[in-house]
Amino acid sequence: MPQPELLLQRLDHIGDSLGQKEGALVLLGVGSVGQELDRMDEYSDLDFFVIVEPGSKQRFIDRLDWLEDVLPLDYYFKNTDDGYKILFQDGIYGEFAVFEVDELKNIPYKAGRIVWRSPKAGNLLIDNNNSGLIQSIRKDQLDYPLNEALTNLYVGLGRYARGEKLSAMRFVQGYAIDSILSVLHLLEEEEDYYPDPFGNERRLEKRFPKFGSVLGDMMPGYNKTPESAIRILNYLESVYPVNGRLSEEIRKLAQQV
Repeated sequence: MPQPELLLQRLDHIGDSLGQKEGALVLLGVGSVGQELDRMDEYSDLDFFVIVEPGSKQRFIDRLDWLEDVLPLDYYFKNTDDGYKILFQDGIYGEFAVFEVDELKNIPYKAGRIVWRSPKAGNLLIDNNNSGLIQSIRKDQLDYPLNEALTNLYVGLGRYARGEKLSAMRFVQGYAIDSILSVLHLLEEEEDYYPDPFGNERRLEKRFPKFGSVLGDMMPGYNKTPESAIRILNYLESVYPVNGRLSEEIRKLAQQV
C-alpha cells in the first residue's frame, strides 16, 4: 500500500482506538495529513493533535495504550510537555501533541482536519486554522535581513580564519542563507506550493526554483566556507546595493583563508 494511504489508514485506526478511551474528544490531523493531502508522498509522516476533556490530558500523555492498541511502538520520545515523537513497529513515524479543549485556542497551527470526533464532543467547535497565532518568519523589507546576511559572511570568515570551521559554516552557510530565505518572496516570484509558516526552507526547491537551482553552489560544505561566502556575496550583489567597503573586506578575508 502506498505511504499516503497507509498514513491515512493509520490515522483512522488511531481515531477508532481513541473512541474506546474515556476522555478523548477529537483527533485532528495537521500538516500533510491535515488539509494539505495533495502534498503527501512516500516520505510523509503523521502529525496530529488529540483533543481531550478537561483533566484527561495527562492520562493520554502518560499512557500510550491508545497508540499501542493500534500497533506497538518501537520508539517514542517525549519531546515536549504536550506530546511525543514516535515510530510504529511497521516503520511509520509520527509526531503528536495532546491538548485539553481550552488549550487548543492558544496553539498556533493551520490546515487542520478532523479525522475522528467523539459523540461526547457534541457541538464543540474545533477551528481548522489557528494561523493568526503564528509569528511571521517572512520579512517585508530587504535592508535588515540582507545586511544581516552580509555581516554573517564577514564574521563567519573571521572565524574560519581562526580555525573555528563549524561556527564559520553556520554563520555563512546557515544564518546568512536563512536571512535570504526570509525575503526571497521579495526577490523572486514564488510558485504556489504549500508555503510553511514555520519554516522558509520547506519545499523551497518547488516554491523558488530559480534560487533552488543555485543554492547548492552557495552551500558546498564544511571545508569550503570561503567559496560559499563569495558565492553568497555575488548573489547579494546581484539583488541588492551592497556596501562596497564591506564587500571589499569580505572578499579580502575570503582570499586570505
